[in-house]
Parts: sequence; structure tokens; C-alpha cells
Amino acid sequence: MRREETRRMTITAVFAAILIMQTFLPNIGYVRIIPTLPAITTIPMTIAIYGTLMGTKAGLGFGLFWGITRLIVAYTQPGDMVSLMLFQNPVISVVPSVLAGFFPGLITKAMGKTNYAKLGCIFSGAVTSLTNTIMVILLTSIFFMHDPASLVHYLGNYSSSTPLLLILITALGANGVIEAIFTALVVPVIVTPLNLVLKRA
Repeated sequence: MRREETRRMTITAVFAAILIMQTFLPNIGYVRIIPTLPAITTIPMTIAIYGTLMGTKAGLGFGLFWGITRLIVAYTQPGDMVSLMLFQNPVISVVPSVLAGFFPGLITKAMGKTNYAKLGCIFSGAVTSLTNTIMVILLTSIFFMHDPASLVHYLGNYSSSTPLLLILITALGANGVIEAIFTALVVPVIVTPLNLVLKRA
């Protein structure tokens, strides 16, 4: 029992260190392509791998850790006005991150011991990334519904009659699709050998 706890703590510490590097070192966790828009983030990949290996409860905690670091970045070194306006809101920072951390373990529990384990890893990666993107868009549309102009100004040239939700999907959806494809492809490549190593440990 103690050996298992030590192993889990060690794995968590390694992943926490990786997430901190991704968060605070430029263009590792947040890759900025268009300066005025939020960066493409590779952190859902780390969240998906950790949640797949460690399960739902650990994934929830790790997702919370991501949300807190995202909130800190929004206040200390925001890369653009949209990120500043969105992620200084604790709900927008934390809730999508926590949910993103929950689903990998849930999917792995359902598919991990079947013949579709590798497909489960792909699905886990895609769902983790899309959960984050979709929840950020939905929560932003709720919090800014009474004052959309303050945000839309930074998202591009849109008609004042265009619904905020549609603008957010258009402006942020491309990032979300790229992140989901990247995460879905990378997660099984990393999780498969890691699982083998952990089983031997």
C-alpha cells in the first residue's frame, strides 16, 4: 500500500512539474500564433495523459491545479486581452480545467480493459481538449452576455447583430479543433509505453 502511494505521489509530482513548465515557460504550454487571440494550448495533452493513468479523482485534482495556474497566469502574464478578460474570471479558469481532468479517467475506466483500449486513449485525448474548449466558450457566453461588445472588440470584426456564442465558436473553435486533434494523436503514443513501464514497476 505504501509503495503504491509513493508511486502515485511520484507520478503526480513529475506531471505537476511538467504542467508548471508548460504554464510559465513561453511557447511550451501556450503556443501563440495569432497575437490578439488566445494561444493554442498543449496542456490538455498533459491533463489527458495524467487522468488516463491515474483515474478520475486524481484527474479532478490535477485539473483543479491547472485551473489555478491558468488563473495565476491571467493575472501575472496574460499574453493577450482576450485571455486576460476570460481567465481572470475564476469560474472560466477553473471549471473547464476540472472537467477536462475528470473525463480521461472515466473513459479509461470504461474502455481501458477492453480490446478498444487504444481507441479509448484517442477518445480520452479528444474529449479532454474539447471539454476545455466547449466549456470556456459556454461560460464566456454566459458571463459576457450582458456586455458582449467589451469582448467582441478583441475577437475581430463582427457585426453587432451576430450572437456572441457564434462569435466565440468562430474565433476560438479553430484553436479547439487543432488542440483536440493534437491531443488525440499524442495521448496513445505516450500512454501505451507508460502503462507498460508502470505495470512492471
